[in-house]
Amino acid sequence: MPNSITWVSARVLLWFCWEYLIEYKIFAFIFRKSFWIMTERVIRSVAVFCGSNFGASGEYELAAKMLSSTLAKEKITIVYGGTTKGLMGVVANAALEHGGIVHGIVTEYLHQIGQSHPSLTQHEITADLRARKERMIRLADAFIILPGGIGTIEELMEVWSMNQLEEIDKPVGLLNVNGFFSSFLDFIDHMIDSGFLPSAHKQSISVATSPSGLLIKLREFKKIEVPKWIEAR
Repeated sequence: MPNSITWVSARVLLWFCWEYLIEYKIFAFIFRKSFWIMTERVIRSVAVFCGSNFGASGEYELAAKMLSSTLAKEKITIVYGGTTKGLMGVVANAALEHGGIVHGIVTEYLHQIGQSHPSLTQHEITADLRARKERMIRLADAFIILPGGIGTIEELMEVWSMNQLEEIDKPVGLLNVNGFFSSFLDFIDHMIDSGFLPSAHKQSISVATSPSGLLIKLREFKKIEVPKWIEAR
């Protein structure tokens, strides 16, 4: 009889241990998942900076279309420069075709010469480029940069610098289509090697070759806490 009681007790104990282990695993999984969701950035709108020309390769236009369709499917509003020209027009048209929301912000000059996109979800006209850029930065939760010219690079540098100086905390991402930004990333390394940029600050720009991959990086982005000033040697 004692042996039977011991055997039953052992089985009951094993059952309770097994049930506890299962519940613990489920709880741990839910906790990790919830923690990941809570720490992930909420991105409702993205400012897209890109060229008002199409570029020499068809890959640029294809990437712009893929980015817009991805953002539209994710129900993320696109904020952009409000014109019909080049990749800017491609971004707007592709998003609208996929049921996306597109908020255009164009300057008075570009509006007067007939470059305003006529079919946007929302449209604003600003006095000049500075006001246009300030409005785009205010409306966006994050920034994605496609290939472009001097205006695109200037916009990239401003939002990167604003993050560095903690004026904003909004992630910046490069969609490195056809290696367009590779030489720029090399130049960042040159800044670091020359002692003008802390190496950690290169990580404050997310880089990917696909829209979905870049969006994941922007959502998971953690603010760089390293100061911009390098101690004197």
